[in-house]
Amino acid sequence: MREILSRLLATGGRLRSAVSRDESDGDQLATDGGATVKTTRGDSLRNSLPVEWELVESAPFWLPPVLFAGFFVYGAIAWNFLLSLTDYNGLGGAQYETFDLSMYSRMLNDGAFWQAAQNTVVLLVVFTVLCLALGLFVAILIDQQIRFENTFRTIYLLPMSLSFVVTATMWAWVYNARNGVLNQLLRVFNLEGAIVGLLRPAGVNAEVIQWLSWNTTALAAVIFALIWQFSGYAMVVFLAGLRAIPTEHYEAARVDGASTVRLYARVIIPQLRASAVSASVVLMVFALKAFDFIYALRGSQPGANMDILATMMYRVAFDSLQWAYGSAVAIVLFALALLVIGPYLYSEYRRGEL
Repeated sequence: MREILSRLLATGGRLRSAVSRDESDGDQLATDGGATVKTTRGDSLRNSLPVEWELVESAPFWLPPVLFAGFFVYGAIAWNFLLSLTDYNGLGGAQYETFDLSMYSRMLNDGAFWQAAQNTVVLLVVFTVLCLALGLFVAILIDQQIRFENTFRTIYLLPMSLSFVVTATMWAWVYNARNGVLNQLLRVFNLEGAIVGLLRPAGVNAEVIQWLSWNTTALAAVIFALIWQFSGYAMVVFLAGLRAIPTEHYEAARVDGASTVRLYARVIIPQLRASAVSASVVLMVFALKAFDFIYALRGSQPGANMDILATMMYRVAFDSLQWAYGSAVAIVLFALALLVIGPYLYSEYRRGEL
């Protein structure tokens, strides 16, 4: 405390000396043309302010949000980690006298955890890759100066503005086994029988496709619906990248005799690396946040083939009241999110973008 006060007093002394010099001399600065310009007192004071004083002056603006985020975000993460080291079951108070890794050991021996982790990784990878591929393809088509470009771009991006709950409700109607739009279309074209024979799991005698129940279709149905909702975001990012490429690159490739496929494969797409990286990070974050969609679609018991770490965490903590185990699952999910975001933030820091 004494050190802080001494630094503030020293800063005040420097400010007073700057003010006195301003009043007595009226600082004059020489310009490149040889003329002299008299500076104002405000300019001199701003130039003499040290970094520490600027931090103190701006504290009313940055200190409250830092304190709130520190307590409610990072404090909650730290408390969650401590909770995962106990055996708290949601009743009474947690015992913080002793900590152990029993919940993590239990997790490693839990088949449901490994199934949920596998589904999470599959959802993360397949959803991101297909979104990027579809978004890039549509962006290239729109970049050809098609008619009604703005209208088509708006319509294609519109699903992203919908919440997960609205999207899940709509796709629940689409995937309904008896009256769903998808099965109705298959019946119209007499394809339902062939698709049932192709996708029906062994030991199942159903004559209609259970898109959200069969282990052969459940996760794929979720991935397809999420691609429909978020591929428009990838399209917008790639379209912005395409519009930023100079037209000279296209013209030079054409002069060299490059076909359209070689033009995009060798010249254009490699220049979209930054767009692909930024879109990938955002899409993977969307995939990790798919809890809302799955919960609205199937509740907290989506079945082993649709279960992800987020739904498992909710089910274990709030349905089974195993808060310590649910906290351990949440820490694994948090670590997975850090693995997704961390390398991107580090690369941006190295490039000086942060």
